[in-house]
Amino acid sequence: MEHMPRIALSVRQPSAWAIIAGHKPIENRTLGSIRAGRMGPGRICIHAAAGLKEEEFRYLHWRLGKHGVKCPAPADLPRGCIIGTVEVTGVITASDSEWFGGQAGLTLINPEPCDPIPAPGALGYFEWQAGGTLAAPAKWMTKWGTPDPKTQTNDLFPDAPIAFSKPPRRPW
Repeated sequence: MEHMPRIALSVRQPSAWAIIAGHKPIENRTLGSIRAGRMGPGRICIHAAAGLKEEEFRYLHWRLGKHGVKCPAPADLPRGCIIGTVEVTGVITASDSEWFGGQAGLTLINPEPCDPIPAPGALGYFEWQAGGTLAAPAKWMTKWGTPDPKTQTNDLFPDAPIAFSKPPRRPW
C-alpha cells in the first residue's frame, strides 16, 4: 500500500483480522471511548493489539463462528502491528446488524490488507509509527486446537472446527 493513513485504531485479535478480511463491518466501542479517542469518519489503519488473553480469544472465536466466520488459530494472527486499512463511514448507536453489540460502533467498509508493519499501539485514534517487533505467541496460542496427549482419542475428524458445549463467558 503506497499511502498508508497516519491515524490508526488498535483492535484486539481476532477482531482486527475479521475487520481486514471483510467479515466484521462494525467495531463496537463505548460512546465515551469514541468521544475521548476523537473517532470519526475517514480512512484509518487497523492496528492488531499486542495483548490477547485466552479467554478473550475463546469468546471472539466463538462469536465469529456464530457469524459463519472461520477464525485462524491465535498463533497465526499477527499482533503488535498494522495489518491494513479500512474506511470508517460513521458512528452508530443502534443497528439491526448481528455485529452490533453495545453502546456504539464505528461502521466500516472497503478493508485493504497489508503485510504486517510492527508498531506500538495506543488507545483511541492515534498517530502510529513503525517500530519494534511483532508480539511473540504465548504458550497457550501455540497449543490452541491441538489435542492434549493425555486425553487424545485418535479422533476420526482431526480437522473439524473447535466446538463449544456452551458459549464462552464474555471476558469484558
